[in-house]
Amino acid sequence: MPLQSARATYLPGMSLHASLLNQLGQRILRGELQPGAPLPNVEDWSAAHNVSRTVMREVIRVLAGKGMVESRPRTGTRVRPRSEWNFLDPDILAWRYGSTVDIADARALFELRRAIEPAAGELAAQRASAAQIAELKEHFALMEQYADDGERFAEPDLAFHQLILRMTGNELIGSLGTLTKAAVIISFHLSNANPYGQRPSLPLHRRVIDCIEARDSKGVREALLELLDNAEADVERGLGARSGV
Repeated sequence: MPLQSARATYLPGMSLHASLLNQLGQRILRGELQPGAPLPNVEDWSAAHNVSRTVMREVIRVLAGKGMVESRPRTGTRVRPRSEWNFLDPDILAWRYGSTVDIADARALFELRRAIEPAAGELAAQRASAAQIAELKEHFALMEQYADDGERFAEPDLAFHQLILRMTGNELIGSLGTLTKAAVIISFHLSNANPYGQRPSLPLHRRVIDCIEARDSKGVREALLELLDNAEADVERGLGARSGV
């Protein structure tokens, strides 16, 4: 792709750095810039995107921190193999699960959630404080209130699942909330494909609370697995409807 065709289009409310980072990151993720291929030097990139060399160097530095590119003397900057990328990075998650999602991508994310959230639920049943359980009930009350409003339902649903991760008392697990966020965003991008809205998920969310409060580790694991299975099925139906499958 010629450099001039890659000139950045800056988005309202975003800095030059953020706009350029998003666009270059997405180009790399889509394979427009292939692993191993040399990138133009900073001067050429700066001219092509009409930004200062300082901004361009910072963008390259951030992409390097995500494992997507590397800069070396004599060989310049190159895209690294996908196996070296940090796919749990919040920006990479947003780029991967942004405007276009396929079934393989959705399945990968739900497989990861199944590896994390049911185990987190078990720990939450053992360790959650009374204050945390009360907070979980507050999120659920909002979910009930907005069950027929997908956009407003998304926020308390996200807070519900992220709180369960924090209930484990394990800061490492708690920091995995960005994975939940990406999955919830996908679900609600596709929520119009579900004629029943979010109300059918409420009994399972209620069961999660009851099991945590009863210190029933097995029960909360089973409820979360069923929630994830149902959410994935909704997403796959939505993707199928969009593709005409």
